[in-house]
Amino acid sequence: MNLSKTSLRKKFLLQRKKRDVMSHKFNFNLLLKLIKKKFKKKVINIAAYYPVDNEVNVLNFFEKIAYKKFKILLPVIKSSKIMNFKSWIFKEPLYVNSFGILEPKNKNRDLIPDVILVPLVAFDSKLNRIGYGRGYYDRKLTKIKNKNTNIISIGLAYSFQKCLSIPTNKHDFKLDYIFTDRGIISSN
Repeated sequence: MNLSKTSLRKKFLLQRKKRDVMSHKFNFNLLLKLIKKKFKKKVINIAAYYPVDNEVNVLNFFEKIAYKKFKILLPVIKSSKIMNFKSWIFKEPLYVNSFGILEPKNKNRDLIPDVILVPLVAFDSKLNRIGYGRGYYDRKLTKIKNKNTNIISIGLAYSFQKCLSIPTNKHDFKLDYIFTDRGIISSN
């Protein structure tokens, strides 16, 4: 039985809410190794998200890369259609936007990431994802990929968020990798 994105979103959000997500351990060293392998330059811009609602907690990863040759970027929602990324220094205060999401000061300049760590609700083995339904990441990833083909997109998820198949359309952006508590999934 094929389910719609809306049905899958509800199902997997409920699963994530009911599960003990704290028991799932992520080996962020694998993620760091992948990123370092792909980029040899001095400073790497890594866009991520500040975790909410049982999303994969990337704060330990932030702490690991803070003050090294990485710049952490967080999303800033500009309007109902536009999202940009601004730099954030680990443990620097964040501000609640009109959507209830924490983001860095709006006065920081917009930056283009080399790596985007994407939150998701569900994924499949073909690296398709279901997000929260507003299309921010699909639009931003498409726009950035058109300018910078070297960018890599990595979805972060718990292994239980994998589903058999996700319905897609022309606006959906296929990720390069999915990073879970069981390792890294790639198209290879």
